[in-house]
Amino acid sequence: MSAYDKTYSDAIYGQEESGRYVSESRLYKMLEHEWELMEERLKISRPDATFFVFADTVQAINYARTIKGNGWMGVRFKLHPDGPINDMVIHVKMLDTNNRLQQEAIGILGVNMIYACFYYNDDPEKMVLSLVDNIKDRVAIDLLRINGGDFISLDKRLLSLYLVKHKLTRVAMFDVNQNSIHASEFLYRQSLMVIRGNFRPPTIVTLDVINSSYQQFNEEIAGTKGKSFLMMEMTMDYLKGDGDEVDEKDFLDRADMLSTLGHNVLLSDCINHEMLINYLSDYKINNLGLVIGCRELQIIITDKYNNNQDGRLLVAFGELFSQNIRIYVYPSEDKETGKIMTAENMVVPEGIKFLYKYLLDSRQIIPVKEYDEHNLHIYPADVLYDIKNGIPGWESKVPDTLATLIKSRGLFGYNQK
Repeated sequence: MSAYDKTYSDAIYGQEESGRYVSESRLYKMLEHEWELMEERLKISRPDATFFVFADTVQAINYARTIKGNGWMGVRFKLHPDGPINDMVIHVKMLDTNNRLQQEAIGILGVNMIYACFYYNDDPEKMVLSLVDNIKDRVAIDLLRINGGDFISLDKRLLSLYLVKHKLTRVAMFDVNQNSIHASEFLYRQSLMVIRGNFRPPTIVTLDVINSSYQQFNEEIAGTKGKSFLMMEMTMDYLKGDGDEVDEKDFLDRADMLSTLGHNVLLSDCINHEMLINYLSDYKINNLGLVIGCRELQIIITDKYNNNQDGRLLVAFGELFSQNIRIYVYPSEDKETGKIMTAENMVVPEGIKFLYKYLLDSRQIIPVKEYDEHNLHIYPADVLYDIKNGIPGWESKVPDTLATLIKSRGLFGYNQK
């Protein structure tokens, strides 16, 4: 069925309160309507048949290229005639640069989705990879949701991991309830703070970073329209550790701890903050706050200075510091001297001192003020070592709820003797 006209579409599926037709809610209305019709017409006459319905709502690239092309696509299906109803839903970004090629890619993707539902349903990772058969590099899939009675045992967060791991997208998100979420459905013209870390494990310092930074962020954007959101970013580099392979259990353990603390997760393959900023730029975020440790900022500043002494220095910094972006800098303690390094006393290369001072004065680099200096000596790597080696005292360095979780599930090599 094709419903290009909005009036015609409304007559079939009902109106959208948001006024957005390329949306998750629109797709589910289409799936529900078509499934009900299909069962009404065929269930009695074909009781032994296995049915599915497919729907998509897509906005292709326009002539002026102000619209890049994206859409929501879904399959509702049963694996057995008397089995439960299942849904596969994706959000796709089209990467081809003309309308005809995008239409072709969407058609192939739709066929791949249907095939994956019926032939790869017992292998989630293979299911994910098969979605881009014959169209790799022509689409990016940044949300995949599979629900239904046949997938109760599947940890849905692994779908996000597979999307990023196999480079179907640079960014995927999920909430505290393990559900995949998409920026277009909750971040458009809102404010967002992102805190990147390895969270192995989150310590009481991590908790202080989160609370102090987000409180300051909200105070400084007070009066801005819309809501503010907070997300924890885990990168593939942090997940790989010393090798090239991602330990799925380790990933899920970290995600569980962040969920226990009540935080949604942004999983990314962004090797630098500019890549994340570029991904989020599609959603016209009012204010974007990125939290960086003082040592990390010092490395970023120094690397940009050393690698861009060919006249591109301002361009390099402009990619990171745009109008609506604030970098919140959390202090660090020098292990040897015990001195506290902040954004204000941090040493930067001589040739960039005036530019750095400008970024401080213009509030694009913002020191986190209300921090607990008494805990700055706590480092996740040291806590992890103590957990693995049964050294007592680590419990006081992580939130109480996480200490209980680590012990009850034997996380990070903890072994109760």
